[in-house]
Amino acid sequence: MSFSFQRRSIAHSMLAFALYFLCASPLWAQKTASAPEVAEKRADLSELRQRIDGLRKELSSNEDSRADAADRLRESERQISRLQRQLHDLGSQRGQLQTQLGALENQSRSLAATLTQQQTQLEQLLYRQYLRGDPDSLQLLLNGDDPNQMARDLHYLSAIANARSDLMGEIRQTIQQKKTLAAQTRERSSELAEVENEQRKQHSELDKERQAHKTLYAEISDKVRSQRREIGALQRDEKRMTQLIDRLSRILAQQAAAARAAEAQRRKQMEEAARKAAAAGKTPPPAASEKKSAGETENHYEPAPSDGSFAKLKGRLRLPVQGAVSGRFGSAREGGGQWRGVFIRAANGQPVKAIAKGRVVFAEWMRGFGNLLIIDHGDNYLSIYGNNDALLKQVGQAVQGGDTIASVGNTGGNPESGLYFEIRRQGQPIDPLSWATLK
Repeated sequence: MSFSFQRRSIAHSMLAFALYFLCASPLWAQKTASAPEVAEKRADLSELRQRIDGLRKELSSNEDSRADAADRLRESERQISRLQRQLHDLGSQRGQLQTQLGALENQSRSLAATLTQQQTQLEQLLYRQYLRGDPDSLQLLLNGDDPNQMARDLHYLSAIANARSDLMGEIRQTIQQKKTLAAQTRERSSELAEVENEQRKQHSELDKERQAHKTLYAEISDKVRSQRREIGALQRDEKRMTQLIDRLSRILAQQAAAARAAEAQRRKQMEEAARKAAAAGKTPPPAASEKKSAGETENHYEPAPSDGSFAKLKGRLRLPVQGAVSGRFGSAREGGGQWRGVFIRAANGQPVKAIAKGRVVFAEWMRGFGNLLIIDHGDNYLSIYGNNDALLKQVGQAVQGGDTIASVGNTGGNPESGLYFEIRRQGQPIDPLSWATLK
């Protein structure tokens, strides 16, 4: 066995011992200061939800007591909407977990490469130190060696020792990071498995609910159709819608007034703080940034994100769903009354998009309109989306133009699949096609 091979074997042994020491020794627990969570202002949102929930109950209790066949479908359609929203949320959660797992795997591979490089460097340092030995400075002096050479040797050995110490600290840190990553990966994988299991359960429950709804609708479909053709039925539905919009408008106006008062108070406090700082000769802190049959046409476009006030979007909006536009605004409706919006015929389950940014202020089943969602766009503008199969957003959630907010259906006793859509300003309906372009 050659001397070179013996030296290499000794170096490997020293490396193995060093790594064993690092892994076996207690790892230094480094307490990392967690980023402070930003406290969200939830008071106004909670108040809005409470007031709108009270409004919903009030409207429900004030409805006439006549038996409506569509009401028998209400709980089933609510449940179908709820299950689909949960599945939608679970799908989003699953996507986020898969993204996190991918990022953790990339970090793990990077750390493995780093650890291999660090181990190689440590092996080289140990080998160099082995070649130089570990001479005592007094022994070197007694040997009568050249003092300059002795100083150079001691400096070189000291540098190697320091480098080894630093490198061992880096290896220790890398091993700790790998253990942390492994724990995070196991946690995310467990969460993903739970989400996927919950998705399977929800899908099964949704299939059962759809079958029950189909059976019930088959039993009462004739009665649903006959009641929709009754004179005055549509007028009663429209009256309930008008009452809902009027009350919503008052709630939103009060919220807007409270928000303006709070903003005025905040600005006053900032100005006062700025005056005090100026008087004391200090620079005030920077302010936070402000934050197809006759009469039908086909819509082939979808909404997209947009900036600016809603009023500036007139003539440039897109309808919320692709499909044949029927039931034009102002034209007579079968069963009496006039269309206050438009009906867009579309396949069941097709995504419904928000026409512009805003906030959801109503998301509930309502007689005549099924699963109904209303978005407040500010400046007294509301957009209304009815007869949905599922509502994917809840009261208080902010949306951007083009966000999927619901899926097309025929809830509320509507005989065909599609979306009922309105735009209102100050509670009054306006022609959606004067705001939205089909080109």
